[in-house]
Amino acid sequence: MFLRQLEPRTARTTAEVLNFILWPAAVMTVLNRVFIKAVNGFITDDYRPVYQASLDFLNKRPVYTANFDSVDPHYLYYPSGTLLFAPVAYLDYEKSRWLFILVNALCIIIAWYLLLKLFNYGLRSVVAPALLLAMFMSETVVNTLVFTNVNGCVLLGEVIFILLLLRRRDLWAGAAIGLTLAVKPTLAPLLLIPLVRGQWKVFFTALGIPLALNAIAWPLMQDPMDFIRRTMPYLAESRDYFNSALVGNGLYYGLPEWLIWGMRLAFCVLVLISLWLLYRYYREDELFFVTTSSGVLLTAAFLLPSLGQQYYSMLLFPFLLSVVLRNSVLRNWPAWLAIFGFMSYDKWLSDRWQSGGRALEYLRVTFGWGLLLIVVFCVLGDRYLAARRDGRLQFGIDPVWLKSAPAASNGALRNGAATKAENRISVEQ
Repeated sequence: MFLRQLEPRTARTTAEVLNFILWPAAVMTVLNRVFIKAVNGFITDDYRPVYQASLDFLNKRPVYTANFDSVDPHYLYYPSGTLLFAPVAYLDYEKSRWLFILVNALCIIIAWYLLLKLFNYGLRSVVAPALLLAMFMSETVVNTLVFTNVNGCVLLGEVIFILLLLRRRDLWAGAAIGLTLAVKPTLAPLLLIPLVRGQWKVFFTALGIPLALNAIAWPLMQDPMDFIRRTMPYLAESRDYFNSALVGNGLYYGLPEWLIWGMRLAFCVLVLISLWLLYRYYREDELFFVTTSSGVLLTAAFLLPSLGQQYYSMLLFPFLLSVVLRNSVLRNWPAWLAIFGFMSYDKWLSDRWQSGGRALEYLRVTFGWGLLLIVVFCVLGDRYLAARRDGRLQFGIDPVWLKSAPAASNGALRNGAATKAENRISVEQ
């Protein structure tokens, strides 16, 4: 019976044609990224300092000894992160790195599957291979695997957090994000979402787990105070290399400090207005509110603080998939121009036009994050102004055509899922 599933057959619908095209492309792309590109590696190796720190921790040697004057990857994780990473040093470096690549790839694939479930799609839908292919073609997944860092695990923690948050499993949602916070604070802005939704139990585990792990790791380390004395001041600094945040590119191009701060403050205002509009008019539309707010918060967290790197964009996948929602703020071409800027694996360095190519390559991520925040602000602001002009603010700010449009057909549903069918894009199975 299993072999009959592999029997070649002619597609009868457009959806079947797309599935036959996309699944082989998606599977082969995953295999290429994991077993060829990632194993080959690159000059940038985020894993070596993690492995060395784990080895030093197990052998009772100082961990926080990085030379911050070099541009090589540094070990910057909390003592709790060191405790979690320590088992990787029980293997030799090469086998340990291969295992870590597989763990990250598996986490990304599980996150892909959970994202499909989050938006009520099944494995038979066209969305499944299309999303898998898009993820593994993106710069953020490719370089996470090639550089061998922990972002794939963080993505899985984020998706589990969102899924459990929407299901009101607050303690488990907090545990999912708490484990990521024990390693790095990237997802910390997402705690604003349970805060405004009144899901207080999230904070017991979200904060308790990293605090407990730090309490365990602290006495086991030879130099825990060096994390505070040496590493934390470095984390607060803004560097002008490998930094796509506004301040990083501002420093690289020699912009005056007042201009950099002016841009950061301007974007802060856009973000705050966008978040207020989302909370005021969309908090009852839970899936849209949580995924869109998470995207705004994380994009701002990449663009506005001291450090933002392109592969952080992996954490925007839940937001990007919200395009399937009929009231999504991403259903316009400027949004996808922005997304191309920070998701594309293309390189824009040019031998013929060196100055222009360098500017495109170094600025495209910064422009992409910034443009995405502008698009969200403009879409929500336009909806608000139109609703106020028409005197229908008490009914929400969704456009009239959206409210009057017929509900999505059953063809939009996957594997019998019927939740929020009226707010879904219709895709033929």
